[in-house]
Amino acid sequence: MRGELAITLGGGGARAAYQVGVLRGLARHFPSLQPMILTGESAGAINVAYLAAHRGSFPEAVEGLVRLWSRLTADQVFRVDALWLARNIVGWGIRLVSGGAAIAPQVRGLLDTAPLRSLLERSLARPGGEIIGIAEKLQAGLLKAIALTTINYSTGQTVTWVEGGQIPDWARPLRRSITTRLTVDHVLASSALPLIFPAVRLADGWYGDGGIRLHAPFSPAIHLGARRILAVSTRHRQTREKADQPAIRGYPSPAHLAGILLDAIFLDLIDDDALVLERLNGLLAKLPQEHRGDLRPVQLLVLRPTPDLDELAAGCESCLPRGFRFLTRGLGTRDTSRPAFLSLVMFMPEYLDPLIHIGESDVETRLKEIAAFLAD
Repeated sequence: MRGELAITLGGGGARAAYQVGVLRGLARHFPSLQPMILTGESAGAINVAYLAAHRGSFPEAVEGLVRLWSRLTADQVFRVDALWLARNIVGWGIRLVSGGAAIAPQVRGLLDTAPLRSLLERSLARPGGEIIGIAEKLQAGLLKAIALTTINYSTGQTVTWVEGGQIPDWARPLRRSITTRLTVDHVLASSALPLIFPAVRLADGWYGDGGIRLHAPFSPAIHLGARRILAVSTRHRQTREKADQPAIRGYPSPAHLAGILLDAIFLDLIDDDALVLERLNGLLAKLPQEHRGDLRPVQLLVLRPTPDLDELAAGCESCLPRGFRFLTRGLGTRDTSRPAFLSLVMFMPEYLDPLIHIGESDVETRLKEIAAFLAD
């Protein structure tokens, strides 16, 4: 159980509550589980940061995460008061029709995530923003490394921020790592949905959601030495018949288009990278050890929701705060049967609690497969 096992959590906004349910199922059946490597981006960065910061055992950390998500509401993540939303929308409108005039207001995101910053500071950080608990776990040998991925809007590079002992940095033309002491700002930057949430200032520039341009989502875990990766995706794998069914009637709304684009950014690449890793493992199995160079086989298990989490969001739309619901309806969230955009921002117990239970149930369904993977 204490081998080089990595847990990798991807994006998905509010759908990351499903990851919490999976973690709870794992903690129930494998209480001695101690993942030495934690990697995440977007909403998954919040979950891995919490696991790394918690001073208790894996089951205790997971239960704390469950309590956090079970009590979460939209106003704890972003401002939902109608006056502020109206003012921000007017600001965007003036910006669009200003022709770039100097008098145009500066806009940094459709929503203000100041409430999320306050929540994370209360849950994770000491004064100054540094995430508490990580250094203690590293020193005690309970954690090898944690990595949070962002994108640098200034350069277009994917930057993975790593905290861990004796971890060499890596560099590619479009992705690199930086060793640092992780703070709440790193978590906020990694989870800053493009255009929806404002970018965050880090070191040398403005940073946003790590799912953008992350062509190899398993790369950070592999660079950190993982031999096995347990990944949790928030994307439902559709049957061919279900995939052929149209989700809209008539012309696609802005919300529908945004949902497709965000799914392509955050969720499609996990499946692509899993296929690449599977093929590489097959090739390495046929090569003698002396011909493998610095390559090594990495075992992978991806857990994903059995139901479509987008469809569940459609049934919870009426639970959103009135002002924010007015905005989402204006974008066309009721014009589709699978509102992916809505599922990203549905931070309400009516949506989050069922997702946690679904995650637990999916672990039960694949328990034998998970047990064999962890015991390998």
